[in-house]
Amino acid sequence: MVYRRTHQVVKRLAARRSAILTAAREAAAEQGMGAVQIAPVAVRANVAAGTVYRYFPSKADLISELIAEVSRDELAAIRRAADAAPGPSSALAAAVSTVAVHVLSQRKLAWGILAEPVDVDVTASRLASRREISGEIAARIDAAVRAGHLPQQDTALAATALLGALHESLVGPLAPDNLDDPAKLRDTVQAVTLLALRAVGVMDARARGLVVQATVPAKTLVGA
Repeated sequence: MVYRRTHQVVKRLAARRSAILTAAREAAAEQGMGAVQIAPVAVRANVAAGTVYRYFPSKADLISELIAEVSRDELAAIRRAADAAPGPSSALAAAVSTVAVHVLSQRKLAWGILAEPVDVDVTASRLASRREISGEIAARIDAAVRAGHLPQQDTALAATALLGALHESLVGPLAPDNLDDPAKLRDTVQAVTLLALRAVGVMDARARGLVVQATVPAKTLVGA
């Protein structure tokens, strides 16, 4: 007789896997990606180290899935914000603002996802993450171009450039410090969103209006 897992077993296994990933995310958010080690993550998740290995055969697998999970959350948040906007230009502004908030909400985790050196190869997961987010931004730029709100341009290249600018300015080595103050956080998000809109061809007055209208997502986005 073929063994079939019951609904309760499947549910329990999924919950355990989720607990492991949550523990890994918390460790990375607090101390950086270097803190994502099998044994400490197991302790956080209240499971044995061997259990972690059953779900993730190596540390590379665990970190890669962590990167993928955080990126899926970010992508979903970007789409929600953009889809709720009244038009293509405001959707682009909402998408850019959401990326900025995502990066700023937990900068150690964001840096870990993007570029923090780790002792295992997670290049493929990192590239997939960037391609997905860049592709979503490109789609929003393309929609605004087709609506006649932006000049014709290489939307894929523009999206990649915008994403690079956002990451470098908000979480890279040259990023500003002391962004814990909500007012300063809001001002920074609005400043980089304004920069992005200008870069793709939105006239200054219109860009400023879009930035003011854009709803800044909750700061807790990364941990959502």
